[in-house]
Amino acid sequence: MQAKITGNEILKEIFQEMQPQIVGINPDSIMDALFSVKVICVDDCCKLCDSFPVPKDHCRQLLFLLHRSPHPQAFIHLRLALLDEYPWIVDQIDKKLTSLTSQLQEFHLGNSTDGKSLVVRQRQHSINSERLCQWKPTIFDHPQI
Repeated sequence: MQAKITGNEILKEIFQEMQPQIVGINPDSIMDALFSVKVICVDDCCKLCDSFPVPKDHCRQLLFLLHRSPHPQAFIHLRLALLDEYPWIVDQIDKKLTSLTSQLQEFHLGNSTDGKSLVVRQRQHSINSERLCQWKPTIFDHPQI
């Protein structure tokens, strides 16, 4: 049986791994971006702002909220929200994403019984000639571990 993993689920794992680095950011503009695309709601924003005045705690609770979120692209939107103010975090995420994608491709190719290869398609939009604005793997199959 094959399990389907979405780009959002992969990013969720990466964000969880990087939580110690991410909780140090100021979450206000990130919250605004997530609110504008309906990843979080007014009640979430009010609760976070009122209950957690210290930015680090505020950010930590925002990440916990996103981990519980049923939104199918919560972490994709989080990555995009970080682009302008925290490009160094996005660079780290993308390195981990590229590494993980390569590992999954190797795993799938090494365990394939039907000779089909894993195809990961990328959508890229340039901010400028040196930087990718968006890198998002599509859904792909791999054997369930």
